Amino acid sequence: MLGTYFYHQNIRKTIIAFGNLFNNITLKHQDADNNDYSEIRVPLAYGPTQKFLARLEQQAELNKPVAITLPRMSFEMNSLKYDPSRKTTATQSFKAVTNDSKIKKVYMPVPYNIGFELNIMAKLNDDVLQIIEQILPFFQPAFTVTVDMVDTIGEKKDIPIVLDDISFRDDYEGDFSTRRILLYTLQFTAKTYLFGPISDSTDSLIRKVQVDMYSSTDVQTARREMRYTVTPDPIDAEPDDDFGFNENWEFLGDAKVYSPVQKTDI
Repeated sequence: MLGTYFYHQNIRKTIIAFGNLFNNITLKHQDADNNDYSEIRVPLAYGPTQKFLARLEQQAELNKPVAITLPRMSFEMNSLKYDPSRKTTATQSFKAVTNDSKIKKVYMPVPYNIGFELNIMAKLNDDVLQIIEQILPFFQPAFTVTVDMVDTIGEKKDIPIVLDDISFRDDYEGDFSTRRILLYTLQFTAKTYLFGPISDSTDSLIRKVQVDMYSSTDVQTARREMRYTVTPDPIDAEPDDDFGFNENWEFLGDAKVYSPVQKTDI
């Protein structure tokens, strides 16, 4: 019901999963003999590109000790849209077992697409190309990550992250005192899900199954001949327990009918 508090952190978890994809990008520098003399882990931060470019513009003189460390990467979420192509029935639900073995009723999640922008900034062309080549081969055009969407019921979803577009910009203008910025911008779409509130199931665990068998398909004259009953062993077994079943066959041969409302033969 609208107004019921719940927070599964579905959007936040998707953002974290996206950022983790690019959190261990490294690049190397070589000397004239192709020997590595430095290895750098490219820093990654959440935020708009304009914020990092502004720091360069505010400290544009090359004689400053440090304006901003390049290369670096930044990313941000820039859109959130409903995806009708993955729509399911609004009232469809499923049962889930929580970590403390309680049965919960969960409605099917709502599909949403989250747009992301990944920006790669560098001052050397070889630096930015090293970073790009460590990313692009994994997106053809999608790369799938698994996200634990709802911790309490252990619900995990595979989230495809699709590479939509790549653009390039070289902000090298002005005289020799101006800093050069190579900027690659990659646009992504994460096909995630949003879960609604999780409520206690109104249906208890099924602990007994009973089937009456009749001698004919004519409901007016048919007489029941046999009853089959099965129960879990032990009777108080929980879904995660190791249990068996007790089966019982009973011959009746009467004209009575079992009433599920009165829970007796009439």
